[in-house]
Amino acid sequence: MTLLRQPSGFEMLVSRLLVLFKHGLSLSVIWWLVAVPALAVEMRVAIGDRLSQVTVGSSTPAVVKTMSGQGVGQIPQGRAVTVTPDGGGVRLADWRGQAFWVEPTNGGYIFIKDNWYRGRVLVVPTEGGLTAVNWVDIEAYLYGVVGSEMPASWPQEALKAQAVAARSYALYRRDRTQNQLFDVGGTTAHQVYKGLAAEAPSVHAAVNATQGQVLTHGGRVIEAVFHSSSGGHTENSEDVWQRPTPYLRGVADFDQEAPVFQWSETFSAQQLAQRITGIGHLQSVSTERATPRGRVVSARLQGTQGSRTLTGVELRQALGLRSTLISFNIAGDTIRVNGRGFGHGLGMSQWGARGLATRGHNYQQILTHYYQGTTFSNLRLAEAQRQATPQVARGLHQPGLAR
Repeated sequence: MTLLRQPSGFEMLVSRLLVLFKHGLSLSVIWWLVAVPALAVEMRVAIGDRLSQVTVGSSTPAVVKTMSGQGVGQIPQGRAVTVTPDGGGVRLADWRGQAFWVEPTNGGYIFIKDNWYRGRVLVVPTEGGLTAVNWVDIEAYLYGVVGSEMPASWPQEALKAQAVAARSYALYRRDRTQNQLFDVGGTTAHQVYKGLAAEAPSVHAAVNATQGQVLTHGGRVIEAVFHSSSGGHTENSEDVWQRPTPYLRGVADFDQEAPVFQWSETFSAQQLAQRITGIGHLQSVSTERATPRGRVVSARLQGTQGSRTLTGVELRQALGLRSTLISFNIAGDTIRVNGRGFGHGLGMSQWGARGLATRGHNYQQILTHYYQGTTFSNLRLAEAQRQATPQVARGLHQPGLAR
């Protein structure tokens, strides 16, 4: 869940770069526990999917290659090139092919769509348009994630917790997308990734200090989901997703300072009737099923013209609410929705991580509080053929935060 981020010195770099534009084989992962830094592993991040066109370029001269790696030309430094679909392939300037790599030289940055990124880009035709995939080293990827997901001004221990959670989530996804075009997107559907615009020295420090560290459970990297604020207590996974996950247990949160800890939204009867059709003016809302913490799983809405049963997620989407931890107050033609928290309430609460960090807890304590029964591992990553079974050696278990 994205939070407001404080400006950083990297924004000046991005602005300067923007001025220039104005005038293979699916692999799996084998994990070994060692005492050396992690080897480079690339993430495949969809910057744009099913686009009608995409603009690419580089801060340094960039080499254009075919899918097989054959060089076909070069894009000059600071030149923007529009890539468009071409039959069943791709057209990039005067080149036509099935797909194209654009790779900056001399450590340059790549421009994709409307932002600057580290790494390189692969542009391929997909159903309905083009997909631009940023191939980037996972640690460099985290520079652009941590600062997108958490303000760079927050305590270093909270930023470190975010780095480990984001790394774990990314590698969990990567191992399950072997035959797909990309591992993750760059939005809240996965984790937000804004590239260089989100980087800052504090973010670099947090990522570097936790290099290669992931959370594991039962010898496997966990699905380290997170959210902005739970509203006081996180949830058990089966109560929200209907599938139990042993490390996603409901725990007390420390997010009381979050601006979204408590909130309300007000709708007129007409506004609500436009957003939830088929019931007329709302008369009553009855919760049919809720989590033990009060999140709406399903609710029945009765109106002047009929009734509908919606899931909590459908209700949240229809009304644009921050969470499903809600209650309704109807007074004539005015409907007030009172709520708490922001997000699904599973895993780490980002505002809770901040709260714990300000109380003096380190990132290991923060993470083992929100991801119950997990283990920290320092990993050396080596790629192998996809039929290999992912494994991880057991690391040192960190003590959890007392509750």
